[in-house]
Amino acid sequence: MPRTLEAGGTGTRNSISVFSWPTGLRAYFLLSLLCLAVYLPGLTVIPPLDRDEARFAQATTQMLETGDFVNIRFQDQPRHKKPAGIYWLQAASVALFSEVESREIWIYRLPSALAAWVSVLLCYGIGRRLFGPRTGFLGAAFLAVSLLLVLEAHQAKTDAALLATVLLAQGSLARIYLAARDGERAGLVPALLFWAAQGAGILIKGPILPMVSLATILALLIADRKVRWLAALRPIAGLPLALAIALPWFVAIGASTGGGFVADAVGSDLLPKLLSGQESHGAPPGYFTLLMIVFFWPASLLAWPAIIGAWRERKTPALRFCLAWLLPAWIVFELIPTKLPHYVLPLYPALALITAYGVLAAIEGRGAAYGRWPARTLYVLWAVIGVVLAGAAVAAPILFADGFTAWSLPSIAAAMTAAVLPTLLAWRGRIGAATAAATGCAVLVFAATFHLVMPRLDGFWLSREITRAVAEIDPGRTRPIAAAGYHEPSLVFLLGTRTTLATGQGVAAWLGTREDGLAVVSDREEDKFREAASDLPLALQPLHRLNGFNYSKGDPLEITIYEATQ
Repeated sequence: MPRTLEAGGTGTRNSISVFSWPTGLRAYFLLSLLCLAVYLPGLTVIPPLDRDEARFAQATTQMLETGDFVNIRFQDQPRHKKPAGIYWLQAASVALFSEVESREIWIYRLPSALAAWVSVLLCYGIGRRLFGPRTGFLGAAFLAVSLLLVLEAHQAKTDAALLATVLLAQGSLARIYLAARDGERAGLVPALLFWAAQGAGILIKGPILPMVSLATILALLIADRKVRWLAALRPIAGLPLALAIALPWFVAIGASTGGGFVADAVGSDLLPKLLSGQESHGAPPGYFTLLMIVFFWPASLLAWPAIIGAWRERKTPALRFCLAWLLPAWIVFELIPTKLPHYVLPLYPALALITAYGVLAAIEGRGAAYGRWPARTLYVLWAVIGVVLAGAAVAAPILFADGFTAWSLPSIAAAMTAAVLPTLLAWRGRIGAATAAATGCAVLVFAATFHLVMPRLDGFWLSREITRAVAEIDPGRTRPIAAAGYHEPSLVFLLGTRTTLATGQGVAAWLGTREDGLAVVSDREEDKFREAASDLPLALQPLHRLNGFNYSKGDPLEITIYEATQ
């Protein structure tokens, strides 16, 4: 067995002593309860999000509707961005637990929530092997409640599923690396798991996992100046396994599209992201480092002193591996012009384990300097985040619903407690108590915000409100629908694949050919729609009017649903 390095005692006043440190099945059980507490609230009641989640869910729906599980399409357009792996997982979830006609978004989110849970358990397993059970448990808990993973667990996208494959691959790589450092052989199983994870990761999100693993390996090679341990990866046996998992679909999609998928995925998606800020998502280097304060919340309260302390102890094999996992790939992501917050999620497990190690070392009275002024500056920033969350819970219902609501009170109370209590405890040097308070408050903030506040922001969920209005007008949902001026993917997912998206003139012409048609028209296109309708001529009957906010574009909109009368 590889050596482990456990930090943190249980006898100091800073100890996290609410419970004895769990190990084995008890640790997995408690981490599972933690995941349930943060991933379940909101999962079933938050409407489909624009734009990526709704695009993924709609493409999965069309796979089920057509029976074509090779080609990925959004309505009549090919979707040549990501491989088919996540769509297959979502399709399996719908087939097992629902029907494609129901359009229940939580069914499509279920693979992401389960993948996030599996990722947390794998993080514990890796941390236990690298550092010991206490660091493994705390690191897994930090990962579980990190804002970024909580967000991804609530969305029907690729990133939580990718994270599970990253942890499987990196955990296998860690086992091989540490075994070699101890003069032992890891065996065939870790190598096969490493390569199987690579194949699955490629099938979910292309080259991201291979890049992370390659960056880790190169960093370890440079740091150790030893290459012999790489033979334990068994590439002769493992590479064919990875290809056997990923290659068949790429061959099938290549044959079906005449090579169009790979050409578009590389030429229209990957390369533009590497060369410039694609789709207005450009940002300078330092973007992910700055946003870590928010998206690694609540553990961002404690991360930076731990990272600095880990660098000072970088000769320790376990810390060296985590730093090799975290830093090189992080630099790569910072240098890529296109940036979105979720890009660095594959690196968060290493960040969580490093942070946990630093916290436990500080509790023991050594290591990370949590009492000095740089750390206290972070405490202030952390408190500001809590205040902002509380303010958002107050403002959101006023802006996007009927005014302030009592449903916001639990979220406000949890956010303010999170702002004040952990900050005061950390400022006074009670790092263990601050850690427990921050984690517990985060659970309450997420549960209250995701389940009580967000679903009630009717003006924020335009597609949901339009769908409800259409259901009142046409309870049987038999009438065809066209939309002008509001073309968000969530509308297509909720109203159905055959929803027509057109300009105001196009929808007017469409309505003239369908006596039972319904037109969903925004104020951006209403003048053109009414002018074109008067030229046909069409007698228009407004059936329902609603106001909302298109958060994808940052625009307030007024939506009117029309029918044509004779």
